[in-house]
Amino acid sequence: MFDFSEIIRKAEILVEALPYIQALAGKTVVIKYGGNAMINDELKNSVIEDITLLKYIGLNPVVVHGGGPDITKALKSFNIQSEFVNGLRKTDAQTVEIAQMVLVGKTNKEIVSLLNQKGGKAVGLSGIDGMMLECEKHYEQINGETVDLGYVGEITKINTHVLEVLAKDEYIPVVAPIGTDKNGQSYNINADTVAAELATALKAEKLILLTDVEGVKTADDQILHAITCEEVQKLIESGVIVGGMIPKVLGCVHALESGVGRAHIIDGRIPHCILLEIFTNKGIGTMITQHIKPYYDKEKL
Repeated sequence: MFDFSEIIRKAEILVEALPYIQALAGKTVVIKYGGNAMINDELKNSVIEDITLLKYIGLNPVVVHGGGPDITKALKSFNIQSEFVNGLRKTDAQTVEIAQMVLVGKTNKEIVSLLNQKGGKAVGLSGIDGMMLECEKHYEQINGETVDLGYVGEITKINTHVLEVLAKDEYIPVVAPIGTDKNGQSYNINADTVAAELATALKAEKLILLTDVEGVKTADDQILHAITCEEVQKLIESGVIVGGMIPKVLGCVHALESGVGRAHIIDGRIPHCILLEIFTNKGIGTMITQHIKPYYDKEKL
């Protein structure tokens, strides 16, 4: 007799996803795409499929991508060494030209091409287009001293019109994190920051950060699947959240306090991580909310 168990299990997964599809229909989801999911071909394919599927079932994904490894590789070809301060790349005039060339001309178009191959209608943009991301020079504070990082930008103004027109139509916008000041000078901007600020400006329902870690963990290495903004502050103060995770969670908190519905930090090394986080009850990473508010009656947070 034919074993229906596997088919039934797949049907149950679809049923579990139904209330999330209903709750998110027509909503904007900003996805920061970076890390190993941009390097490994299998993971890259998985993420591209997830994003395309989101569009087909009625969500409006907006993709913001990084490209650090590509920039580092290009700089090495010019015999330029990369230097980082608090995770931000020091960027002189030559470096910002190379970064713009790589992010806008190579990385962005590769992602657009992959989405189009999967049946999506992707449009590549940068913060320069339509003056989407206006910025000024960012200065980093190190032990009470102000450090000039060169052409690293801090966002001062966002114009989302182009994104809104595209995302609410049939297109998937793909944004490279390059902005300009009022004089037309280009600046490299941290992709996590761009994603959080765009999610805020677009009043997105979700902000999703793909990382190379499983999520926010407790002191005994257990993943925290759902936490509030208030709990984030306590976890930082108690030393549970440390290092590079601090700016990520604080960016999420800022977005949530500015109107974004939910923020997610997920492991981009897991195939189909976006679908698993959004459309299953438990999820696979860490969801941060301002207040615990279920999408439907039986949702367990």
